Amino acid sequence: MVAKEILFDARWIGKHGIGRFAAELERLLPILKPLRTVGRPWHPLDPVRLGAALWVKRPGLFFSPGYNSPMGWPRPFVFTLHDLNHLHVPENSSPAKRAYYKYVVRPACTKASFVLTGSDYSRNEVQEWATIKDERIIAVGYGVGLPFTPSGGKFDPGFPYLLYVGNRKPHKNLGRLLRAYAISGVRENIRLLLTGGQDAEINSQIKNLGLNGRVKFVGSPDDGELADVYRGSYGLVFPSLYEGFGLPPLEAMACGVPVLTSNVCSLPEVVGNAAILVDPLDVEAIADGIRRLTEDDALREDLRRKGIERARRFSWDETARKTLKVIENAASPG
Repeated sequence: MVAKEILFDARWIGKHGIGRFAAELERLLPILKPLRTVGRPWHPLDPVRLGAALWVKRPGLFFSPGYNSPMGWPRPFVFTLHDLNHLHVPENSSPAKRAYYKYVVRPACTKASFVLTGSDYSRNEVQEWATIKDERIIAVGYGVGLPFTPSGGKFDPGFPYLLYVGNRKPHKNLGRLLRAYAISGVRENIRLLLTGGQDAEINSQIKNLGLNGRVKFVGSPDDGELADVYRGSYGLVFPSLYEGFGLPPLEAMACGVPVLTSNVCSLPEVVGNAAILVDPLDVEAIADGIRRLTEDDALREDLRRKGIERARRFSWDETARKTLKVIENAASPG
């Protein structure tokens, strides 16, 4: 057991991958005491403000489920680098972000007791970039649980649909997905449903591809609603260019839904042989995968069965167990 006070940066909790990771750890690890401070944890000045706040509170250990780290704090801390997309995805990078990683994040990797990641892919990537010892970078994984199960309600919008879950950042590859859907030959019978709302850019792409009326939007459903949306779909289409883990494919598999995803980064590590893997840069390959996903009933059933079995390997309880072990080691060095 850890006797020292463990302050936890709960500001990361929200409707995104890091937010889910943070919320599950707070739920499962009662030893974590939420840090009460102001500002956004991803703000460039947050490391300075965070360091000052910790000097006031003086916990035994600070733990962040995100990539912010306290500057000027001499006591043990653990933080989490889920991926390096701000460095390796050109569209998400900028001189300011590269400078932040060089002058804030990389030194923090050296000073931290441990650095957590979500996958072996990210672990290897961070180790190579930060040049720190392997044993100080721990892949604790992500998990899946209720309400993402095969049994439950199914969303029924009045038409069959393929589903995309995610934001509209360039590395999510939505442009190629739309082009692939347009040439796949399935649009007359199966719509494409996107999470999030409409905006000028996406509407322009839909219009230019002749997909008006074929692409629909489901907004921002809560977890229970999202599970229904997964279960009601023909399958998840997620040809992302870069992921440090990839929660939507895992959630879809847990719901018993066939998955099409990319053959790059962490995604093969997550789905194993339980999904259709495609080159995310090849529009025709994505289109062919869409045809296979919607037209081959035997394949769909095989992917459904394998996906449910694969998803059982990932649990938030196991993520919490691994994280707690790291915290205990950090709080009791030597």
